[in-house]
Amino acid sequence: MAQEGIAPDAGPSRQFEIYVGGMLAGQKPAVPIDIHELEKSAKEKMSKEAFAYIAGSAGTESTACANRSSFERWRILPRMLRGVAKRSTEIELFGKKYRSPFLLAPIGVQEMVNDEADLATARAAAACGVPYIFSNQASVPMEKTASVMGDASRWFQLYWGKDDRLVASLAQRAEACGCEAITVTLDTTLLGWRTRDLDVTYLPFLQGKGIAQYTSDPVFCSMLEKPPAEDVFAASQLFIKIYSEPGLTWDKLEFLRKHTKLPILLKGITHPDDARLAIRYGMDGVVVSNHGGRQVDGAISSFDALPRVVDAIGGKIPVLFDSGIRGGADVFKALAMGAKAVLLGRPYAYGLTIAGQQGVEEVIKNFQADFDLTMALAGCRSIAEINRSTIDLVT
Repeated sequence: MAQEGIAPDAGPSRQFEIYVGGMLAGQKPAVPIDIHELEKSAKEKMSKEAFAYIAGSAGTESTACANRSSFERWRILPRMLRGVAKRSTEIELFGKKYRSPFLLAPIGVQEMVNDEADLATARAAAACGVPYIFSNQASVPMEKTASVMGDASRWFQLYWGKDDRLVASLAQRAEACGCEAITVTLDTTLLGWRTRDLDVTYLPFLQGKGIAQYTSDPVFCSMLEKPPAEDVFAASQLFIKIYSEPGLTWDKLEFLRKHTKLPILLKGITHPDDARLAIRYGMDGVVVSNHGGRQVDGAISSFDALPRVVDAIGGKIPVLFDSGIRGGADVFKALAMGAKAVLLGRPYAYGLTIAGQQGVEEVIKNFQADFDLTMALAGCRSIAEINRSTIDLVT
C-alpha cells in the first residue's frame, strides 16, 4: 500500500469536496468539522469510562488548559502578495519525505471506542500518507497492525518497563515489523493523578484491555504460568506490576541503543537541560510533550516549552511537537517555533469513535487542509518559510 499523501492544494481540494458533496449529492461529512463539535459528538457515543480515559487529564486539568491558552498568546502575522499558488507542505524526517508535517500520536486502548481499534487507525493513516506511532498500550499487536499498512510509515512508542528483556523484545519486534523509529515515552514512569478516571473507578488495563503488545510478546508470556487467553486476570496483574519503571535513568538509554538500529526519540521533553542531555546520550530526536496534560497538573504547556527546547537543541536533531494541537493555526505556530512536525492525538480518537476508519481519515484530511490554507494565507509557500518572524507574542 503506497502512501498517497495529500494534493499540493490540499486546502481548496478538501473544501471543494465537502461543498460539492453537500450541495450536489446531499452528503455530509462523517465527522463534524468544528473541533468542539467533534469532541461533543464523540462524547455522546462513548461510555463515560472511555471519555474519562481519553479526554481527561491530571488533577485540576490546568496543564491541559495551558496547552490551549499558550497558543492564543501568539498570533500569526500574515504577509500579502507572496505568490502562494504553488506551495508544498512537504517535510523530511530521518531521510524520508512526507507530504505533510503530521504524525498520529500513540493512543492506547482504542478498543474502548471502536471494535477495529488500531487497525482502523492504521488504515486511515496509510491512506492519508501520515506516519502512525503504534501505542505501547495498543489493543492490537504491532505485527497485525503493520500488516494492514503495506509499506506505509509507522513508528513505535515504547514504555520502559521493569524488565529489560521485555524492553529489548518490544524494540526488536518494532524493527522487524517495519517501524521506522522508536519514541520512548519518558513522562509516564508512574500514572498521573487522573481525576476523571478515579471518579469513575476505571482502569482499562485491569480488564486486560490495551495490553496486546504484551500478551503477544514471548518474553512477557514466558513470565506467566498460563497463556494470556487462558488467564486474562493474571496477564493484567503482571502488566500492572512491570509496565513502568520509576527508577529509569539516562544511562539506561545505552541498553536500548544496543538492541535496535532504529532512530530513537525521547517523548516528554519540556526542559532545555533534558534536551541537551538527549543530545549527549546520542538520541536521534525529541518530542516536546506533556502527555496532553495527563501526567503533571500545573506543568508548563508544551507550546511554552517548545522554543526553549528548540534553542537548546540548536538544530542538531529534530524536534517534534505534541499536546494541544486543535487546528491548522496551532500547527503553523508550532512549526514557526521550530518544530519539524506535530503529533495529532485526541482529535483522531474522536473521529475513530464517531465513524471508524473514515472518521480518522476525515480528521486527518481536515487538519491537512486547514494547515495548507493557513500556510498559504499567511504568505508562506513552504514550511521552510515558516519561522519565528511569522508569529508575534500578544501581551
